[in-house]
Amino acid sequence: MDVIKEALAEFKVQEDVALYLTNIIMILFIAMLCIAANFITKKIVLRVITHVMTKSRFKWYSILLERKVFQKLSHLVPAIIIYNFASSFPDYQVLIEKSAFCYIFIVSILALNAFLDAVNDIYLMYEESRIRPIKSFIQVGKIIIFIVGGITLIATLIGKSPLLLLSGLGALSAVLMLIFKDSLLGLVAGVQLSANDMVRVGDWIEMPKYNADGDVIEITLNTVKVKNWDKTITMVPSYAFISDSFKNWRGMQDTGGRRIKRSIYIDTSSIAFCSDEMIERFKKIHLLTEYIETKEKEIEAYNVDNRIDPSSRVNGRNLTNIGTYRIYIENYLKQHPLIHKELTSMVRQLAPGEHGLPLEIYTFTSDIRWLSYEAIQADIFDHCLAVASEFGLRVYQNPTGYDMRGLADPASRFAVERG
Repeated sequence: MDVIKEALAEFKVQEDVALYLTNIIMILFIAMLCIAANFITKKIVLRVITHVMTKSRFKWYSILLERKVFQKLSHLVPAIIIYNFASSFPDYQVLIEKSAFCYIFIVSILALNAFLDAVNDIYLMYEESRIRPIKSFIQVGKIIIFIVGGITLIATLIGKSPLLLLSGLGALSAVLMLIFKDSLLGLVAGVQLSANDMVRVGDWIEMPKYNADGDVIEITLNTVKVKNWDKTITMVPSYAFISDSFKNWRGMQDTGGRRIKRSIYIDTSSIAFCSDEMIERFKKIHLLTEYIETKEKEIEAYNVDNRIDPSSRVNGRNLTNIGTYRIYIENYLKQHPLIHKELTSMVRQLAPGEHGLPLEIYTFTSDIRWLSYEAIQADIFDHCLAVASEFGLRVYQNPTGYDMRGLADPASRFAVERG
């Protein structure tokens, strides 16, 4: 400023005009300096940084560039220049310094916000992110930064200490608790979910209360985002996973086996002892040959040892068509290539009821993919339903119009009674 005033004095410029021209020249000089610094920073420095990071083997460098962390920091250069030249204008020094400081502070907060987003993106590159997501903690950090930043800016503008404003917030604690209720609940829930490993990104969960049935695609401070099988998105509050019950299918996915648990209902009137003709026919079935031969010897030895009169099938032990059918299904599942051999596999009878005798198949497929699982299950029951008649069994179903017509026709009724 003194140099400019001396130069204007040599040209014998009046003092008032010289002061006015000095301020204009100084403003133009600072403006040109800011433009030049901004140009150098963005066109040269940022390009060099971008080139170096792009060529680097570390992928997280590119994430910093995508989040524009350095681009946001570049806006600090002109503000720093203006702040340092504020003393050139004594009458407006305080106003200029406060304005420049506020701008620097806001840009720094935005750059820090972008940096936190980049940290979360970098963390997502690792497998650990599926087990313990940190997005909720990142969001808490952002809330703290923006609150502290806002208080600091207000304190700077009014010329008071930030601690004075913070102490005054104690009276507003009830209001703040109400405003940030969901965030506080979400924070507590996020810590518990992460510490207890209850939900991960990629888990298949079921939560009927919220109509959620699908994969978890994101866990945030306030919500857990679930992509349902019908491609809709359900947003479930984070604290609901602590207060309400839900089903996580991760165990099934980790085990590598998906359960089949379904029953075939057998008409109890078709259950009977096996005749000699039936036994000979069953011996020709590869999955039953060894079982029939072993069972015949065992039953014969038992009847001899206990002096059983074989003239009546009620006496002693005899094979039944339902028991043989159950063994056949068990052997069929054992040799099935898509049934998990290391997990529980059995065929059991449940309590008979109004729909007949439930014969439940309880086993696990080795392919947990939905489409493959449904295809395997359908193939198994297709076969089991089709071979039931080979054992003299009838699968139960409620009478249909076809059955009624058959009963009305004498010939058909006779065939039904004979069959």
